[in-house]
Amino acid sequence: MPDFPVRLWPAAWLLLLALSAVGAQDTPGALVITRLQYGGGGDWYADPSSLPNLIAFTGQATGITIAAVEARAKIGDDTFQESTYLYLTGHGNVQFSAEEVGQLRAHLMAGAFLHADDNYGMDRSFRREMKKVFPDKEWVELPPDHQIFNLVFPFPAGLPKIHEHDNQRPQGLGLFHEGRLMVFYTFECDLGDGWEDPQVHDLPPELRQAALRMGANIIAYALSR
Repeated sequence: MPDFPVRLWPAAWLLLLALSAVGAQDTPGALVITRLQYGGGGDWYADPSSLPNLIAFTGQATGITIAAVEARAKIGDDTFQESTYLYLTGHGNVQFSAEEVGQLRAHLMAGAFLHADDNYGMDRSFRREMKKVFPDKEWVELPPDHQIFNLVFPFPAGLPKIHEHDNQRPQGLGLFHEGRLMVFYTFECDLGDGWEDPQVHDLPPELRQAALRMGANIIAYALSR
């Protein structure tokens, strides 16, 4: 198990977030969240209202400056190369070309962060493709006391359960390089459904709030690594 950093006091992590965001695209000092477009036929564009809502909530709740509009990129293009925070979701097949496998590996090992959120149905293909990207690494389940579950909002039980899926327990899984979390995979959870406009999935307000708070934690953690 990799060593996990101690929890930062709020003032310390806010300062760290501000410093980490410098140089991002769009608004000077703003973090840009980039949605990955992948091959294979899966709906990489799923939950269109999710990221705008998460961005607005996170900005209000944490003070982190985030570009209001998500970027979209294919692995290897200019926008991808400039992106430090990547987001991947969908229901169907995920497929990377051999060239994309190498480019994604290099980008993540150089410091970029990927949050992948299973929107139900992409699990098998996503794990298959990530094994191509990092054949020597195994998924590690992050414990509830990990910083990602506690940095801004506390989740003493770990990842919240937002959608039933296969009624398995939700898992926050990570791929690490030299102790640094490169990829965070939210499985059997479906945070994206909770970020969507309220009328889309008709979720109870407390579940939407939990999803948004967990999303804010992920963003804050990615910047504090």
